[in-house]
Amino acid sequence: MTEVVPSTKACAVNPLKVSPALGGAMAFLGVDGSLPLFHGSQGCTAFALVLMVRHFHEAIPLQTTAMSELTTILGGADNVEAAIGNIRERNQPKLIGILSTALTETRGEDIGAELKAMRERHPEWHDLDLVYASTPDYGGSLEEGWGASVKAMIETLVPEERGPRTLRQVNVLAGSHLTPADAEEIREIIESFGLSPLILPDLAGSLDGHVPDHHIPTSLGGTPPAAIRELGRSAVTFAMGEHMRPAAEALTRRTGVPFRLFDHVTGLAASDAFIAALMEVSGTPAPERVKRERSRLIDAMLDGHFFFEGKHIAIAAESDLLLAVAALLAAMGAHVGAAVIPCPSPAAARVPAARVLVGDLGDLEKAAHGCDLVIANSHARELAERLGLPLFRLGFPVFDRLGGPQRVSVGYRGTRCLIFDLANLLLDHAAGAHAAVGGNAHELLEEEHHAQAQAG
Repeated sequence: MTEVVPSTKACAVNPLKVSPALGGAMAFLGVDGSLPLFHGSQGCTAFALVLMVRHFHEAIPLQTTAMSELTTILGGADNVEAAIGNIRERNQPKLIGILSTALTETRGEDIGAELKAMRERHPEWHDLDLVYASTPDYGGSLEEGWGASVKAMIETLVPEERGPRTLRQVNVLAGSHLTPADAEEIREIIESFGLSPLILPDLAGSLDGHVPDHHIPTSLGGTPPAAIRELGRSAVTFAMGEHMRPAAEALTRRTGVPFRLFDHVTGLAASDAFIAALMEVSGTPAPERVKRERSRLIDAMLDGHFFFEGKHIAIAAESDLLLAVAALLAAMGAHVGAAVIPCPSPAAARVPAARVLVGDLGDLEKAAHGCDLVIANSHARELAERLGLPLFRLGFPVFDRLGGPQRVSVGYRGTRCLIFDLANLLLDHAAGAHAAVGGNAHELLEEEHHAQAQAG
C-alpha cells in the first residue's frame, strides 16, 4: 500500500501547484469558439496567460473581470455582467467559461444564481452559452480546475434526459494529463474500430499548433458546443484519469450513459485494457495496424529494459500524470525513488512507490538524492542541475523546450515513444558521466549491456 504523506510546510518554497482556474481555462480552450473569463484580479489572469503562452507557444484568448479592492468588497456581479456584454460584442464567442478565483470565492459570491438573473435582463444573449465553474486557488491544482470545468460544462449544456443512443458513438472525457497530440492519438485509435468519438475537451482541435487563415479572437477549434449537448446519445463514456470521475458520474446521472474509468492509457497493460474495451463496444477485432503497434511496443520494451532496470527515478507531477509515468517505469524495471504531487488525490494511493509526498519541488529536491533521473516540469531545471541529474520535462508548464504539446505518450505508439525518449536521456547522462572521468561512452554502453546480459 502506497503511503501518501501530507505536507506539513507552512508555505511552498519551490511551487509545483498550478492555479485550478488555469486548469479550468485550459479545459474551456478545448471547446470550439470559447473564451475563458477569470472572475478575479488582473494579476490572477496575467500569471495564467503567461504560463499558457510559454507552454503552448500560441496566442491564448483569456479575459478578466478585473476586480479591484472596492468591487471585491461590494460584489463583482456587475463586473461579470459588463465583461460578458463586452466580450460578446467584441469577440462574438459561442461560449464563455467563467472561472472563479480565491479572491471572489472567499467573499462568497453566488455567480451561478447571478447568471440566471443576467440572462433574464439580456435576452439578446440567447445565442451565447455561459458556463460557470468554481475553481478557487485553495481548492486543488490544475487537475481539479480542469475536472470542475468539464463537470460544469456537462451540468450546464447536456440535457437531463435518457433518449435513444447512437451505438457507434462514444464519449471521451479527456484528462488534463493528455497533450493535444495524445487526444489526437486517442481519436485515431477509436476511429480505427469504426467508432465515432466525442472528445471533451478536445485540445487537439484548438492547441495543436495549426495556423488559422485569419485572426480568431476565441479558441481556434475543439469540441463544438452543439456536440457537448449530444454526449447523452453515446453508447459509453471513457473517462481518462481519476480527476475526470466526477464529470463522468455527472454525465451518467443526467443521461444514463455508463462510463468506464481508465487511470491512464500509457503502458502495455493499460493500452491492452483500452483496446479490449474498444473491441467490446465496437464488436470488432483489433485492426492490423493496432496489432502491429502492440508488437512494436513489446520490442521497444525488450530493447529498453536494460537501461531502466534498477534505476531510481524522481517524479513531480499532477497525480494522474505521475501515476501513468510511474506505472510505466515500474513495468520497465525502474523504481520510483521519489514521488511528489501538488494536492491529495485518490490516484496517489495507486502509484507504485513506497510513498508519495504532497508537496513542492523543494520536497522533490530533498528526496531525489541518489536517483538517476528527474521527471518534472521546466521549473525543476535548476534543482536537476544542482543534483547533477538529467531532467525529462513533462507536465505543465514546459517552456524551455519546443514540441511539448506534440509529445505522444498514450497507446502503444505513444508508450514506445516515451520509452525511447527516457532511455535515450539515461544513456546520454551515463555516457556523459563516464566521459567526464576519462572513459569512452561506447565502452560504457557495451559494459552496461554485458552486465545486464550476465545478470539476466
